[in-house]
Amino acid sequence: MVFDIFFLQQVINGLSIGCVYALMAIGFTLIFGVLNVVNFAHGEVYTVGAFVGLMVITAFAPPLLAVVPLVLAAGALAGVGLERIAFRPFRRFNDEASQKSRAMREATLLSSLAVSIVTREVMMHLFGGDMQGIPAGYLLQRPVAIGPVMVASGSLVIFATSAVMLGALQFLLYRTQTGLGIRAVSNNQLGARYVGIDTDRTIVTTFAVGSMLGATAGILVGLYDGAISPHMGFAPGVKAFVAMVMGGLSSIPGAVACALLLGVSESIATEFLSSGWKDLITYSLLVITLVFFPQGLFGHGRERA
Repeated sequence: MVFDIFFLQQVINGLSIGCVYALMAIGFTLIFGVLNVVNFAHGEVYTVGAFVGLMVITAFAPPLLAVVPLVLAAGALAGVGLERIAFRPFRRFNDEASQKSRAMREATLLSSLAVSIVTREVMMHLFGGDMQGIPAGYLLQRPVAIGPVMVASGSLVIFATSAVMLGALQFLLYRTQTGLGIRAVSNNQLGARYVGIDTDRTIVTTFAVGSMLGATAGILVGLYDGAISPHMGFAPGVKAFVAMVMGGLSSIPGAVACALLLGVSESIATEFLSSGWKDLITYSLLVITLVFFPQGLFGHGRERA
């Protein structure tokens, strides 16, 4: 019975980690869907969300529920700025050959990577390379008893926030004109333009939505862990990218499912391996997926993972 409770505790912790990966993986997936390129600056959006939240808390000490909308707004602005700086200059060629060319995708990838590095260095210059502590009154570390299992309040907040945001995303994608435009551009950007959809505005909206999810994940982890740093977005960004690839590159449900799988696998693995080896699980699952499921676990043939 003790083992069962302990195992359940690890599963809950893993699901909490997986929800964070899922929020970030959705941002990767949305952007890949509309542009067919990977946004390697997404980890820095996560970090920006954490630092904006810390600055708001330090400067104004608002209620916690007021912090999240401000972080969402900051994430949206970061996404719009990222699209303008790193991606829009490479979309001046509208023909299909240019949009699908390997050179264009590689140039965009390097552009986002450059923005990622510059953003990280700027944050290090502004805030220093050390960990920045979150004020104690905002920490989400209070233990909550659910039957025989003790769960940190941060895990419950992450679960609830993730569920709300995923539900809102599904509503946006399948119940609004904006979502219809995003799905149309994801399916065929040139075709969407020919039928009158403003593809530029749709792409900007996609960046804003994806970045809002990533920024929210950053502040939630900061409040849960109690400290943030300019480098905090690298590891979750890599895990979210792995979840996207495993999920099939353009499948949001696949990215979410694989993100949860990675979180639970890592959490359980720490009981058999030292914490320094937990990343081995993630990359092993990625290799297995690429070898046996080259389209991803939920892929449908659009692009080989």
